[in-house]
Amino acid sequence: MPAKKKTVTKLDSSYVDQYDAYIERQKRKKQRLIRRLVLFATVVVVVIGSMATYHFKQISLHEKKEEQYNQMEEKLATLKKEEENLRQEIKLLNNEEYVLEIARTNYFLSKEGELIFKIPDEEPSY
Repeated sequence: MPAKKKTVTKLDSSYVDQYDAYIERQKRKKQRLIRRLVLFATVVVVVIGSMATYHFKQISLHEKKEEQYNQMEEKLATLKKEEENLRQEIKLLNNEEYVLEIARTNYFLSKEGELIFKIPDEEPSY
């Protein structure tokens, strides 16, 4: 079935010309509005995307820094404990009796008239 052709002719009047111009302006207005909205939406999507990317990078960086901080806190705690032990050892090394005791046990030095017997640390085989 062939499509029917329009047989209605268009009137040639100033009113029709004005109406056609009005319709054309409305179409152009609508096209400009759509273009502006699309451009605005694109800009918004790009900005939100970049902000989201930046946010996730900052979260990742924060987690790494927090992990580093925790490791440094642990290291600080062990160093403080070691410092306390060393301070205690300094106090003990200033004590003459302690130094003599270390010399007697580790280096087998003896007092005058004292005999030292070395006993092996191993268990006997019998």
